[in-house]
Amino acid sequence: MAEGDLQTFLTTGVFAFMLTFVRMGTVLLLMPGIGNAYVPGNVKLNFALAFSFVLFPLIQSKIPTPLPGTFMLFTLIIMEFIVGMFIGTIARILLSALDIAGMVISTQSSLANAQIFNPAFAAQGSVVGGFITLAGTLLIFVTDLHQLIISAMIHSYEIFPIGKVPDVSSMTMLLVREVSYAFLVAIQMTAPYFVVILLLYIGMGIMSKLMPQVQVFMIAVPVQIWIALVLFTLTVSTMMYAWLTWFANGMSIFLPQS
Repeated sequence: MAEGDLQTFLTTGVFAFMLTFVRMGTVLLLMPGIGNAYVPGNVKLNFALAFSFVLFPLIQSKIPTPLPGTFMLFTLIIMEFIVGMFIGTIARILLSALDIAGMVISTQSSLANAQIFNPAFAAQGSVVGGFITLAGTLLIFVTDLHQLIISAMIHSYEIFPIGKVPDVSSMTMLLVREVSYAFLVAIQMTAPYFVVILLLYIGMGIMSKLMPQVQVFMIAVPVQIWIALVLFTLTVSTMMYAWLTWFANGMSIFLPQS
């Protein structure tokens, strides 16, 4: 290999690695599991460097030629950051349906005041939401859905080519749609709780009219918690299966449609 060819290869290789690292690193910073708050920063960095090192030879052919100047270089880095943040945010929104469902369950079971730190979102959340969010993150890796996220990262170069300005309006509409679907899926997952607790409230109202001297609230709250916990035991597996299906469908938008 001539000296000029070697220099060109090294220059384009470094440039390809840089752009790959920006997109992949941003996705990994937000994706469920690796992007959670309890994962140390050096672990996230190592994952990003490893993915970028493996993938940049595949991306090198997609680098615009000749190499752009300084201003265009920073522009490409910003665009890669936006695309990576978009993909990671979609995965994070899909995970947020579990946190919403957990808050609904906690509210219906009179456990909403019990707050814990939810490491998946680095914020306070309900006890039930923290549990099912952690369980959902575990199931992503157990069922190999993390490979779907990695495939979405790789195929994103076909949807968002390097050097092409992303369609911000379409990205915004997709984000809004995913957020609305997250609330819809959360309500669908927790629909049994609305029905059962509504029946309990109706019974409490009837009891308070028939026996006004009885402290219905003191009697009903332990019953409400017990019913909610039993119902959670019976429905949690179906809830998680439905969410995994929805998560896979949500991430498949970045994959080639057959």
